[in-house]
Amino acid sequence: MRKNPSRPDKENPEWSEKEIRDARPLMEMLPPETAAAVRRYRGQRGPQQSPTKELISLRVDRDVVAAYRATGSGWQSRANEALKAYATKSGLVARARARSKRPATTSRAPRSASR
Repeated sequence: MRKNPSRPDKENPEWSEKEIRDARPLMEMLPPETAAAVRRYRGQRGPQQSPTKELISLRVDRDVVAAYRATGSGWQSRANEALKAYATKSGLVARARARSKRPATTSRAPRSASR
């Protein structure tokens, strides 16, 4: 590695005025199909590799959040994994799946507010 990367060398010579004038953006030089495949517009996300997560608002004790944050980058993913493990172990996931597969009834009595 060079000591001063901003200075040109034999492998990467400094551009001449003509080369600078003749330079074109890469997206103009690519074939249209390739440019369309790699172009993203402002605010556009790439394709999801796994199902997206749902944004929710959840009130959690400050000490719990502080403990997860203290573990460093990726703390939200670790908290999600802990919740997922608990939901699976306690049977909440199975119950939720069973409930979503049940046919909806039209005449359901409303639940009482005192649970």
